[in-house]
Amino acid sequence: MIRVVNIVGARPNFMKMAPIHRLMQQHPAFDPVLIHTGQHYDERMSRIFFEELQMPQPDLYLGVGSGSHAEQTAQVMMHLEPELLRLRPHLVIVVGDVNSTLAAALTAVKLHIPVAHVEAGLRSFDWTMPEEINRMLTDAISSYLFVTEPSGLENLEREGQDPQHIFFVGNVMIDTLEAHIARAEKHSSILARLGLRSRQYALLTLHRPGNVDHRPTLENILQALKKIQDELPLVFPAHPRTVKNMEHFGFLEQVRQWPNFRLLEPVGYLDFLHLMKHARVVLTDSGGIQEETTVLGVPCLTLRPNTERPITIEMGTNRLVGSDPKTILAAFREAMNGFPTDAHRPPKWDGQAARRIVEILAEKCTPQ
Repeated sequence: MIRVVNIVGARPNFMKMAPIHRLMQQHPAFDPVLIHTGQHYDERMSRIFFEELQMPQPDLYLGVGSGSHAEQTAQVMMHLEPELLRLRPHLVIVVGDVNSTLAAALTAVKLHIPVAHVEAGLRSFDWTMPEEINRMLTDAISSYLFVTEPSGLENLEREGQDPQHIFFVGNVMIDTLEAHIARAEKHSSILARLGLRSRQYALLTLHRPGNVDHRPTLENILQALKKIQDELPLVFPAHPRTVKNMEHFGFLEQVRQWPNFRLLEPVGYLDFLHLMKHARVVLTDSGGIQEETTVLGVPCLTLRPNTERPITIEMGTNRLVGSDPKTILAAFREAMNGFPTDAHRPPKWDGQAARRIVEILAEKCTPQ
């Protein structure tokens, strides 16, 4: 059997790895081991995500915790190396672009273990983003590059990657969405708990360092959000780091006074999926949410000057609005009237990406 170590480190990784790990457990060719680095770890939220995604508890939890980029990367490598030496896997799979992704890939390759990178080839061309560095370096050392959209193929080709290592398989995030959207509709009561009605609120996520670590940028975004919540209730399941920065910059107390601004603690996957599906508009700086709103057909305003997921603009409901209040508000009012768009689902975003990945690896990855 092919022993595979599947690495997760942050909540977006859970959604991407869940369908792959599940199919590998069912496949006679694979012996999968799930390792959680603990890069992002909140016991209650992690438990909720694992339960809702119907994932088994990790076989190993490394307990890395928070820290600077260098600290996190080093801690993952130091904790993971002895486990890989003990397990002696034939393959390590990493997903996305967090510090655990790069750290696990580096550790594996230096032990001469092949790496598969799921979501390969995505590029924002913005080197101020830590995720961009993680993506590029992980791709450079991976033996299997699983691509979600055509731009990924073009980027990897331009970077000189061997076409035999590149596989256009679709989007595992959409596999998870398709698998759970009906459960979210049936079991989530979050609209009732918040006293909201479908299409009568906006949904916000905000966590990127470029937005929340710089006072002028955060202040500009909050100026726009204040006016938006005057027109439409605005729901914000807030990242703890964002709340901490809002408090540090002196914004938190005034924001708490806004009458239609719902500042929440992070919510589970099913509740968030339900909130996203029924929102009138979503404002975000998250990559995955750009993809999910495209499939759900919900207008998405991305609070960034660039995106590594251009297919969501070309074929989807996504618009780049940056952090300028006037641009954000103009796009918000356009979204309220309905984007003039013929948005449709990108190719291979059909809920079968994980199956393609597992089939390719079963054929090409053989125990040595």
